Amino acid sequence: MKALIEKQRAFFLTDATKSYDFRVSQLKKLKTLITNHQDEILQALFVDLHKSNFEAYTTEVGFNLRSISMAISNLKKWMKKKKYPNELFVPFSSSYVIAEPKGVVLLIGPYNYPFQLVIEPLIGAIAAGNTVIIKPSEFTTDTEKVLEKLINTNFDEAYLKVVKGDASVTKALLLEKFDHIFFTGSTRVGQIVYQAASQYLTPVTLELGGKSPTIIDETANIDLAAERIAFAKFTNAGQTCIAPDFVYVHQDVKAKFIEAMSNVIKKRYADRASFGRIVNTGHFNRLSGLIDEKKVVLGGQTSKEDKFIQPTLLDAVTWNDPVMQEEIFGPILPLLSFTNLEDVISILKTKEKPLALYFFSENKTSQKRVWNALSFGNGAINDALMQVASRHLPFGGVGHSGFGSYHGYFSFKTFSHEKSYIHKSTRFDLKIIYPPYSAMKLKAIKKFIK
Repeated sequence: MKALIEKQRAFFLTDATKSYDFRVSQLKKLKTLITNHQDEILQALFVDLHKSNFEAYTTEVGFNLRSISMAISNLKKWMKKKKYPNELFVPFSSSYVIAEPKGVVLLIGPYNYPFQLVIEPLIGAIAAGNTVIIKPSEFTTDTEKVLEKLINTNFDEAYLKVVKGDASVTKALLLEKFDHIFFTGSTRVGQIVYQAASQYLTPVTLELGGKSPTIIDETANIDLAAERIAFAKFTNAGQTCIAPDFVYVHQDVKAKFIEAMSNVIKKRYADRASFGRIVNTGHFNRLSGLIDEKKVVLGGQTSKEDKFIQPTLLDAVTWNDPVMQEEIFGPILPLLSFTNLEDVISILKTKEKPLALYFFSENKTSQKRVWNALSFGNGAINDALMQVASRHLPFGGVGHSGFGSYHGYFSFKTFSHEKSYIHKSTRFDLKIIYPPYSAMKLKAIKKFIK
């Protein structure tokens, strides 16, 4: 590990990665490689997570291709030196900010979107001019092999390198000094990453998760809410960090919502063969243990051999139930009811800040109330999940759900240091700033500094 990091640092210090031509050529190369190997990538995602080609392409391969295209189109603008106004007491000067690469970056990827959530931050790291060491998830072995092939066969390890292995490899990497660490995964592991980074005061981006709430009030379009919530929840078999984790539904429309969700699930997700699978037996066992048979209103069937869990609705759930003690990260959706929106807001204020929040309502006053009262990383009104698709919005958490953001320009910004400076003329000098300081000087300066 140490030798690899030193090799990358030596290459970075040559300044080879800093030019526009180098960066854009590497982005184009990465795009070509993904395009040429997309069938191999899709097959790996099917083996690892049973993702259909449509789902795998839209949420992983196509998602990344679109991001690379945006980076290529905008890179020159992102790299451009930005000019800012001057202060009155710094006359005859110009103020600038320039984005410079941070150096050697470590990317640690998760298993739920094992291709997208490695390549997406990599795009930003390349665009910003860094060298990168990539540690994919060892739980999705076929995707890990494809990533290794794509990167290690086509890029010099002094620039980009995929490192395979289990948690011991990640632990060894975290003992070393990096210039930025980007981690996507659980809060528990995120805390370990953060603690390790503190040894060298390494800046960190933590993309974590949490229990993302969905609220449905009595004015909501229930049929549409059911369609959109089901899509957001059951994509990738619920293994999505911004999937609705639970639903607070108004008591007056709860029965209608259950009926609508049941209809959607039977219509959209009846084909078991095309539904995603849980990544491994350990997570399957954890999720199966969260299903209270007495509270199942739809679904609940499981197959350990196939790592399959049927889309499942649980009703009459309380905060004391096991399913409400941790992020679910699977196709299980608990329902809680309410009669007063202020009660929901009060309860959610006491919980950890979630990565996402969704509110289904036609009441603009209520929409404004929820959005102003609750803190969360990202979200949507009358939709769910789709905010992640915008490259023009920063994506990231707050508090317990992580910190730092990326996507589009925000990826470039995350992996860059914004270096500020002034360029001052030598033809004129403001003598009043130099000692000795008289009462007259103080009186004069007070006219400018107020």
